[in-house]
Amino acid sequence: MEKPFLIITSIADQNHPQLKATAHAANINDTPFILIGDTKSPKDFTLEGCMYYSIEKQRELPFQLAGMLPTGHYARKNLGYLIAMSQGATIIVETDDDNDPLPAFWASRTKHKKAHHLQHNGWVNGYRYFSNQFIWPRGYALEHLHDPFPELGPVTEVCCPIQQGLADGNPDVDALYRLLLTLPVTFEKGTSIALGESSVCPFNSQNTTWFEDAFPLLYLPSYCSFRMTDIWRSFVAQRIAWTCGWSVLFHESTVWQDRNMHNLMKDFKDEIIGYTHNADIVSQLLTLELQPGNSNIPSNMIRCYEQLIDLQVIGSSEMPLLKAWLEDVALLRNN
Repeated sequence: MEKPFLIITSIADQNHPQLKATAHAANINDTPFILIGDTKSPKDFTLEGCMYYSIEKQRELPFQLAGMLPTGHYARKNLGYLIAMSQGATIIVETDDDNDPLPAFWASRTKHKKAHHLQHNGWVNGYRYFSNQFIWPRGYALEHLHDPFPELGPVTEVCCPIQQGLADGNPDVDALYRLLLTLPVTFEKGTSIALGESSVCPFNSQNTTWFEDAFPLLYLPSYCSFRMTDIWRSFVAQRIAWTCGWSVLFHESTVWQDRNMHNLMKDFKDEIIGYTHNADIVSQLLTLELQPGNSNIPSNMIRCYEQLIDLQVIGSSEMPLLKAWLEDVALLRNN
């Protein structure tokens, strides 16, 4: 089986407990681990089992995007994806520095999975298939929280080059949930669900597997709310996945999250644009006429991000970065 490359971005030092544990486990499991730093990262960082890229080292990378990405932003993780591709990755797994991978995290991964397949259901709350609690993922359209719950059909084999794993403990919920409801949560183990055409649920960048076909869709936008970058990426990725005949898999937890310190009111303010726009963003993406097939992913991405810029949720400065990303990916694939 192909070994995945593991990507994290962090400003923590080498004594951070989750980073140490992840690097140790990656080393044992023969998993290449790439860590992307930023301007606030420590100057001296050494961690066995981890390929660390400081901000200075990132600026020396032979990618157009390396000199264009803003600093102090989670989207610098894009460089980790490009580094993995340049080193021959065919599977990329991303997580965060406050996750403890469980043993199942290191199991082999396959693109074709057996799952309950949901299509043409509109907004689907993927978390509710793994919990009886009233819970929803960050980025879920609040006006759809009480929509009818789609029933599951039989299990079938589905092509899923993008796979979202859940997180136990302090999972990825929005600030509104954290302010009103209780944690921790332990999700139930169970059969995966695969969201096909016109079934939408946001997915994050905290426990996510990407297979090579879907690598261009990894792109994280920079000129938008920090709390929305991976969420809006997920909406674009789902819309384009359907043009390729793909579904997005949601599977049981394979990490435990011990969340870093956050200011919940700051998170809430940064998420307001999502609370007020997520439903409209998805609605607008659904109306786009996109071209079918893997070869059209780059042009379809440009079309989707043009729509987000038109909606004024992403700044127009995003487009040069996106085009640089697509050119970098194309060069790596042709080498």
